[in-house]
Amino acid sequence: MLHNARIAETGKQRVVIIGGGFAGIELAKSLKDLDVQVILIDKHNFHTFQPLLYQVATAGIEASDIAQPFRELFESQENLYYRMAEAISVDTDQQVVETSIGLVHYDYLVIATGAETNFYNNREIASKAIPLKDIEDAMTLRNTILSNFEKALQIDEEEQLNSLMDYVIVGGGPTGVELAGALGELRQHVFPKDYRELNFKDMDIHLIQSGPQLLKGMSEEASRKALEFLEQFGVKVWLNRRVKSYDGYTVMLDTGEKIISRTMVWAAGVVGAPIKGIRPESVLKGDRLQVNVYNQVLGYTNVFAIGDIAAMVTEENPYGHPMMAQPALQQGRLLADNLKRLLENKPLKAFEYHDQGSMATIGRNHAVADLKIFRKEYRTQGFLAWCIWMFIHLISIIGFKNRITVFMSWIWSYFNFNQGIRLIMGEVKENKPVEEVTEKKLV
Repeated sequence: MLHNARIAETGKQRVVIIGGGFAGIELAKSLKDLDVQVILIDKHNFHTFQPLLYQVATAGIEASDIAQPFRELFESQENLYYRMAEAISVDTDQQVVETSIGLVHYDYLVIATGAETNFYNNREIASKAIPLKDIEDAMTLRNTILSNFEKALQIDEEEQLNSLMDYVIVGGGPTGVELAGALGELRQHVFPKDYRELNFKDMDIHLIQSGPQLLKGMSEEASRKALEFLEQFGVKVWLNRRVKSYDGYTVMLDTGEKIISRTMVWAAGVVGAPIKGIRPESVLKGDRLQVNVYNQVLGYTNVFAIGDIAAMVTEENPYGHPMMAQPALQQGRLLADNLKRLLENKPLKAFEYHDQGSMATIGRNHAVADLKIFRKEYRTQGFLAWCIWMFIHLISIIGFKNRITVFMSWIWSYFNFNQGIRLIMGEVKENKPVEEVTEKKLV
C-alpha cells in the first residue's frame, strides 16, 4: 500500500501543481499572497528556460545559466512546498495524486506537465535522433558535436568523414531554425580555429521542413527572410520533405532522397504529456487536455490544466493556443486570480489570450520578429530584430545572476567570435561506431 508523502498539513485549502515549467512557475508565484497551501511537484529540482536550450547545445552558454533551482526561486514564499518527485497518476474521486514519493492529497489540482517530443510513433527515429526538450538533451547534443570532430581527425575515407561532420535538423520551427543558424555561425567563426586540420567547407548543415515554409505561424515575410538568412550561413534547407527513416547513418526522405549523417536533431513537433487517471474523453488528439475558458479540464470542477498541456478550443483557436511561453504565463496568472475567486465564491474570469508576437534568431545580427504592441502589428528583420530578441529573452530569464552571466557570455562571444564552453562532459550519442582503421598509422 502506498503511503502518504511527508508534507505537513496546514489546515488550509491545498493547491497541487504538477510541473515547474513556465505555466506552473507563474501560477505558483502568483499564489504567494493567497491563504492556501501550494505544493509544487516536478521530477527535476530546477526550472529550465527552454528557449535558450539551443545555445547550451552549441556551447554558447552554460547549462546552469538557464536553470533556476525551485528552492532558491521560492525561498521567500512561505505557503509553497516543493517536492522532487514524478507524478504517476491521479485519482480524481479520492482527490489524490500518486507520485514516486507517495500519495499527495489535493483540493485543487493543476496539471502543468507541458509537452514532450513527438516522434510520430517512429521508434527507430526516437532511438537514433537527439531531441532538444531539456538540458540533458542539449548537453548530449553539444558533447556529440564536439566528439564527432575529434573522431573526424582520425578519418581519411570521404563518406565516413562527412558522416561525422554533417548535421541534419528536422523541423523548421523556431528551435530548428535557431539551431541551424547557430551551427552555421560556429562553422564560420569557431570550429575552423579549434580543428585546423579539418576542412569545414565539407561540413553540411541540413534543415528539413515538411511544409512549404519555415516558421509556420509567423508572417510570410518572416519566413522568407529566415530562409534567406539561413542560406547566407550556408544552411541547406529542404522544404516539402518528410523524414521517412533514419538508422543512425542514413536519413531517408519521402521523396527518395537520402542524406548521410551520424547526427540528426529532431525538432519536428511536440505532444502533450498528460498524467494517467484523467478520463479519456478529456484527452484530445496530440495528448492535450481539453479545458474550458477557465482552464478547467473537461468534466471536472477542481482539476485544471495550463500551458502546453492545455487545449482551450474556441472558434478563434480551433486547435487550442500555441504551445509557447506566452499563453502559459498568461494562463498561470489568470488561474491564480480564479482560484482566489473560487475561494471567495465569486464568478470566474474567462481567459483571453493577448498575443504579443513571435521571434526567432538566425545567428549573429540576424533575426525575424512579428510583434504586436497595443493591438498593432510591427514586423522587423535583421539587426534590430536581433537586438529585440536578445532583450526580450534576457529579461525573461529567471534570476538576476543568470541574466548577468548570459549577457556577459553574449558580449564575449560577439566581440571575440568565440563560444567558450566547448567541453565534452557526459553522454555522447553514437548510433554506429566509427569503423576502425584497418592499417595502423604513425600519428
